[in-house]
Amino acid sequence: MKFSKMHGLGNDFVVVKESSVPEDVFTLAIKVCDRNFGIGADGLVYILPSNKADFMMRIFNSDGTEAEQCGNAVRCVAKYIYDYKLKESTDISIETKAGIQHVVITAEDNKAVAVRVNMGPPILNGLQVPTVFDETLVKEKEIEVNGQILAFTAVSMGNPHAVIFVDKVEDALVKELGPIIEKHSYFPKKINVEFVEVINSKEVKMYVWERGVGETLACGTGACATGVAAALTGRTDSQVTVHLKGGDLIIEWDQDKDVVFMTGPATEVFTGTSFL
Repeated sequence: MKFSKMHGLGNDFVVVKESSVPEDVFTLAIKVCDRNFGIGADGLVYILPSNKADFMMRIFNSDGTEAEQCGNAVRCVAKYIYDYKLKESTDISIETKAGIQHVVITAEDNKAVAVRVNMGPPILNGLQVPTVFDETLVKEKEIEVNGQILAFTAVSMGNPHAVIFVDKVEDALVKELGPIIEKHSYFPKKINVEFVEVINSKEVKMYVWERGVGETLACGTGACATGVAAALTGRTDSQVTVHLKGGDLIIEWDQDKDVVFMTGPATEVFTGTSFL
């Protein structure tokens, strides 16, 4: 299996271009993503043919589960497509489990250096995120975790997120609280968890616990959900820079068109052949 090791702000993936996904993909993802006995990654990503878009992306987490969407992976896939000239245009459409993503490449010396992704509309209806709450908007909903009362805002960007605002993100017990919230009964399909500190109306700092992965250096859909939640609760403007452990993403929520745009880098680290 020929692959490219890529990352979006430290959220890393093994990217493979194939005509189809192997039958043992769930087991393969666990083996490939193992950082001791495999290549090591947060996810295994397949670039596949599509009847609806230029290409299809499927992503499998390090625990073998399949994710509906991943903003960092979309940027990596877009860079792979452009850099390897699978499509000459800087405008690329990518089919995901959550819908079709339209991306625009910024290139230098025939290499993609930044990717702007139309992430589509945020889903705010409680049952559609999904949560157990039959509400149009689940905003600042209280949740008890390890004796603490926290408040979350639920947003789906094709995958579910619980955004929790804190005074100081460095003090958030991400590794302790993240897995408990991920599997809380409020969230029937589990959930990604963002801990967010507001710096000012144009900047926030975010730590993330990803469903099926654990704490990562960045999460593109999480940054989008954070931008939406911050604007919804009046904490920031509709365009915000999200500072993650791995770097920065610019998130813009066009509320007139109800579309979220994410702009950020993608990096190829090395290529190789796996015998797993």
